[in-house]
Amino acid sequence: MDFQHVSVLLEECIEGLNIKSEGVYIDGTLGGAGHTAEIAKKLNENALLIGIDQDKNAIKAATEKLKGYPCDIKLVHNNFRNLEMILNDLEIDGIDGILLDLGVSSHQLDEAERGFSYMHNAQLDMRMDIRKSYTAKDVVNQYSEEELSKIIWKYGEEKWGKRIAQFIVEHRKNQEINTTYELVDIIKKAIPKGARKEGGHPAKRTFQAIRIEVNEELDVIGETIKTATKYLKQGGRICIITFHSLEDRIVKNIFKELNDPCTCPPQFPICQCGNTKQLQIITRKPIVPTEKELEINPRSRSAKLRVAEKA
Repeated sequence: MDFQHVSVLLEECIEGLNIKSEGVYIDGTLGGAGHTAEIAKKLNENALLIGIDQDKNAIKAATEKLKGYPCDIKLVHNNFRNLEMILNDLEIDGIDGILLDLGVSSHQLDEAERGFSYMHNAQLDMRMDIRKSYTAKDVVNQYSEEELSKIIWKYGEEKWGKRIAQFIVEHRKNQEINTTYELVDIIKKAIPKGARKEGGHPAKRTFQAIRIEVNEELDVIGETIKTATKYLKQGGRICIITFHSLEDRIVKNIFKELNDPCTCPPQFPICQCGNTKQLQIITRKPIVPTEKELEINPRSRSAKLRVAEKA
């Protein structure tokens, strides 16, 4: 299947990375390689560009898309949570910039059989890396009512999470839940009719929550930012696109922590803890898509870009 993907906040990301033509750059979420190709255009034959993705389809499509650029390009089938290991394997001790475009790609949503979308009927899967054995079906059929309620509220911010969890558990007493449409049907029954009229598709938040749980998406953000910061050369940039408030909050807080790491009480006249500033925040407020971009790509509506620079 053709790997179609509209790159979100493309110009803003390229500007945010402040690219040096001979630098070492990483796209930690290769996806359709739209951002990666734009980075490659600005690099010369002395530069290195590393693309990382846990989806083998992304690696395959990017291999074709990135042919012909003068810079050295290395594509790695892995998760950006293993950034340190990847850099060690490639014998790289410093980078000039890194981009992370978090969440599910348009291609994964559109590829019905992957089970990410509530708009297509498919087996409940939702794995970004199909090498993993654990799927959405396992979450839906094996988690306790309390566990389901907790993740639907925590990762989906779904106020009907408790009721949805009850309906899932009640349904699976008689029959295993196997497909996306079966789950959508249960969610629709759980949410009162009046409440279903607001806030988009009734299954949106629950599907998001299960996907985050399957792929451990939030667990890896903070540790990856800290690893990337460690490897960034002075003046190097980190750009992160998020798609919901949970991701954005983590990025904002980690940037803040690395920007002002001092743990001394406010009354201390001089810092005693010895923690030094690692990042300078470039975007005090996140950059969001323009009206023009929203017209072209409605999926970019919730996107936010934050940028920081190695101090």
